[in-house]
Amino acid sequence: MHENTEFTLSREVEAIQIPSGEKTTLPAGTPGVVTQTLGGSYTIATYQGLARVSEKDLDALGLEKPAATDSAARTDEAAGPVDEKAVWDQLRQCYDPEIPVNIVDLGLVYDCQLVQKPEGGSKVEVKMTLTAPGCGMGPAIAHDAQSKILSIEGVDEADVQLVWDPPWNQNMISEAGRMKLGMV
Repeated sequence: MHENTEFTLSREVEAIQIPSGEKTTLPAGTPGVVTQTLGGSYTIATYQGLARVSEKDLDALGLEKPAATDSAARTDEAAGPVDEKAVWDQLRQCYDPEIPVNIVDLGLVYDCQLVQKPEGGSKVEVKMTLTAPGCGMGPAIAHDAQSKILSIEGVDEADVQLVWDPPWNQNMISEAGRMKLGMV
């Protein structure tokens, strides 16, 4: 949508450096280019390197926020049982900021369990990994997954754990992911 768009920051913006995962502040006036716009987060390239900025800061890039989709927002309807498909759909909206394939199709999500709480509501437990154990973006990707899961009506708790067993390898990428990466 906004990929390859050049910008100059109109104001200071908080960002997460890629691949270290360290928080940084990019000053107003910083020039750059948007390299990836997937799942509500934006990867940008500046003289400081790659960074991830959130959708709330699009105005600083001179961009408009895309129209919200029905699946991304909670509804006011009565909550029924949480649909596992809805959880997987939300996980498919999470992306590694350097790879244009969602974490499900990359094979990073190892387990997803829905637990009905006795007092009502649902807890979602996810076990996921990263393409490399030393990736500093792990906490940011896990937080993104947790936030997207919590946006589902009826989910009031989400636990996303990073695990390393089994180690990830390219054979875990889905057919759709392989096609997107040109591996087929």
